[in-house]
Formats: sequence, structure tokens, C-alpha cells
Amino acid sequence: GSRVAWGVNGRPGTSSERPGPSQSRCVPLASLRGGGRIRKEMGGEWNGGGEGACCCQHQAPPLTLQVTLNPAPPPNPPAARRQRSEAATAMEERPRAQPGAQPAAAAPSGSLLNGLLHNGFHTPPLLRQEPPVPGHGSPAKKCRLRRRLDSGRRNRPPFPWFGMDIGGTLVKLVYFEPKDITAEEEQEEVENLKSIRKYLTSNTAYGKTGIRDVHLELKNLTMCGRKGNLHFIRFPTSAMHRFIQMGSEKNFSSLHTTLCATGGGAYKFEEDFRTIADLQLHKLDELDCLIQGLLYVDSVGYNGQPECYYFENPTDPEQCQKKPYCLDNPYPMLLVNIGSGVSILAVYSKDNYKRVTGTSLGGGTFLGLCCLLTGCETFEEALEMAAKGDSTNVDKLVKDIYGGDYERFGLQGSAVASSFGHMMSKEKRDSISKEDLARATLVTITNNIGSIARMCALNENIDRVVFVGNFLRINMISMKVLAYAMDYWSKGQLKALFLEHEGYFGAVGALLELLKMPENQ
Repeated sequence: GSRVAWGVNGRPGTSSERPGPSQSRCVPLASLRGGGRIRKEMGGEWNGGGEGACCCQHQAPPLTLQVTLNPAPPPNPPAARRQRSEAATAMEERPRAQPGAQPAAAAPSGSLLNGLLHNGFHTPPLLRQEPPVPGHGSPAKKCRLRRRLDSGRRNRPPFPWFGMDIGGTLVKLVYFEPKDITAEEEQEEVENLKSIRKYLTSNTAYGKTGIRDVHLELKNLTMCGRKGNLHFIRFPTSAMHRFIQMGSEKNFSSLHTTLCATGGGAYKFEEDFRTIADLQLHKLDELDCLIQGLLYVDSVGYNGQPECYYFENPTDPEQCQKKPYCLDNPYPMLLVNIGSGVSILAVYSKDNYKRVTGTSLGGGTFLGLCCLLTGCETFEEALEMAAKGDSTNVDKLVKDIYGGDYERFGLQGSAVASSFGHMMSKEKRDSISKEDLARATLVTITNNIGSIARMCALNENIDRVVFVGNFLRINMISMKVLAYAMDYWSKGQLKALFLEHEGYFGAVGALLELLKMPENQ
């Protein structure tokens, strides 16, 4: 009883009464001619055999029949239009399909259309051609791939993946570079995301102060189901405003990503990120991130090598050498984080730790004093000067007081009795070099940290002391001084341990927190 207007390949027919566009239905002629399968977008299917398939499985159907339906029949339909074939009548007399029930067998091909119009089924929703999914393969494979991609994205955050540790002196940034990007993902990827990845991975320096530590790059990692490389980047906190401005200029906020950040700067610069770059920071506790990042990096290793090491024979300068250390069972450990200042943690498990104490005399103290005393400008310059200096020209030793060892209490004559003690003498002040001052400053700060760490370890009854933080970056002098102090003053009971990625564990911990967030968060 409904009127039918038809056309070929979307061209309207000549029906004198054409319903609105919302009632148009497009199906392949092959489906009607062979009684093929017509599929609803939501709901069941009508099966009629043949080779036809719904048009959403064809990128360009060769021939299409447009069927326009009028839900209200004309008041006096002609007798000829009221006649039905036996097959159509049989289909009409079948009971109406119930929700959730299997669809009934289709009518013969010649009466499929009339059966659909008159057997009580609701008219199907518009069957439309799906936009092609980029890539190769059959349409069905593309649909399955799209569903898998969407499902995976819901369980992980969108790229790019960053973790930041904004410290008092340095900003540490880790970036995960995916290496398993599919052709489909690459075509969908926005240009802004591609340019960020290219910029970060194709350079080793960014401006005057940004550095990518290429030697620390972790290759072929699997994070959150994706394979790639982990890059380690640092720049001075004093350049933070330029970094935020760059994020604004590159329209980083358009990527709808979350920036997970830890360290005091995550609080200090939060408003600048929001107002200048239109970015929201997800702030995280720095000690939580430190421990989680350390345990993760140690578990994956350093490109096939152990992450943790110690110095064998630290009291013998000629025999002292670096050796790998297995940290598979790390608890309990005393974790000494040396940044601008120092925090000392007693760690009993992944989630059970306490901050024992700390000191304000840390890496920031060393660099600040060196800038005052020597005129240097950078940490690298200060360490280079210290490597050429002699601290005994500045410090007063036990032998300078006793003429040798203080045997009663086991104090060697070479032990420091008074840091910078010689500087009371004008003659000594006139004879020293800037390099001597830099070396004495480094030894003073390091000895103080070692002394506090040793007392904490004894008090907590912990025999493994792990030193981390960017104060130890390229700082072999301090590492050997700490190893010597732990071994000598504990009579071999304490072992000083070090890690290759010294100051990046907080940033790694922030990245791990990001990966726990689903896409819609």
C-alpha cells in the first residue's frame, strides 16, 4: 500500500508523490535481485540468500536502488496494487518478530521488497555507505581494525606521552616515542603531533640550555601495550617560562593531552601553564613518583645492562672500579635523593616508605657557592673546575692538627677536620686557585650528605644506601667520595649504590601515572 519511487545510483525516479528525505532507503540492487542480506545499523538482519551485501561494506556500490516509503497508504488504493503474490502473503501472515528473537527466513527474492513493506516490520533505518577507513584490506577488516583501535584508545591516554619533574634547579622531562605506529594511525595523526615527535627525537639540543641525554635513551620498551623508545630531556628551571611559551606557540593544548608533573615547580608554574599555554597540570607527589620511577627503570634495565651499580674497593683509588649490582630485592633501602636540597627516605616496600630527614645543603648549595667563589656559570663548568683542583689546599685535615693520624679514635691524617679551615689564613687564601675552591666546595657538600646518610642508615638498621639525583650527573668525584665514606666509616657494613638515570626517576614516575589514565580522563 506504500508508494515507491525509484532511481538508479541515487538519481530520483519519476514518482508524482515523493516523500521526505528521512524516508529514503538505499540498498544494492544485487541485494534485492538476489534476495541478499540487508543489515540494520542497530538491531537484527533480514536474510534472503544470494550474494548481495549491505552498502556499508562497499566503498563504491556499482548500482543502487533508492526506495522511498510512505508510511500512510493512500485512501483508495487500486485493486491491482492490493494484489500480492503468494509468497508475499505468506510472509505477511507470519507473527511479528519479538525483540531479541532470531529473524525469520526471508521471502523469495521476487517478493522481498513487498514483504518488507507489508509484513509488520518497522522500516529499517537509513542504510548508508560508511566512510572508507585508511589503509589496505577488505572493508570488513578495516571495520574490525577500527573497533580494535577504538577499544585500545579507551584504555590508555592519547599521544603524546610525557612525564615532568620540575625541580628547583632543573626540569626533567621524559618522552615516550612510539615505534609501532600503524598506517591507519599515521593517517589519522594530526600534523601538530607529528611535528612535536620529530622536533624532540631529531634534536639533541633545544635552544641554548635544553639537552637530550642520548646515552640514557631506553630502546624497545613496551609501555601500556605500545612499543617505543623513552627519551630523557633536561633544561634549567630558569627557562621554564620559555618552555611554557613554546607550548602555547605550538598549540599544544589542541592535542587534548594531560601533562603529569611532579616536583615543586608543578605547583609554582601551574597558573602559568593554565593562563599562557591553556594547559592543565595533573600534579603528583614527588616522592611517590621517585620511588615508582626508580623501581620501574631498574626492572626494565638499561638496554640489556643493569641499571644499578656500586664501586668495588672504594678505599683504594687504584683498585676502585664500577661493578653492576642486582636490585631485584631492594627492600629495605635508604634512598638519598640529592637535588637542589636533599631528602632521605627509608623504603620498606613499593607503597611503604617514610621520609627520615633531609638537609638544605645539596646540589643547589654546591653550584651557588661555586658561582660566588669562582665565577662559573653552570654545573658542568663547576665540575670541570673541581676536577682540576685540590681540596686539601682549602680544607684543614687531621694531620694539619695532629701531625698525623688520630689513632685513638681511628681518624686517618687525610680525613677532613675542618672544611675551608685553611681560609682563615691570608697566606693560604693568596695561594689557592679557583679550581681548589670548586673542589673543596664539592667535597664539603658531599661529605656532609654522606655523614647524614650513614647516621640514618644505622638508625634505621638498613645496610643498602641508594644515591640518586642530578647532583650525581657526570659527577664521578662525589660518587667515589660517597662510596668511600659509606665503606670506611661503617667498616664495610654499608654499601653505597648508584643508578644510571640518576635524576630522571621522578619524571618517569609521573609518566607511569599518566599511563594509568584512560583516554576520556
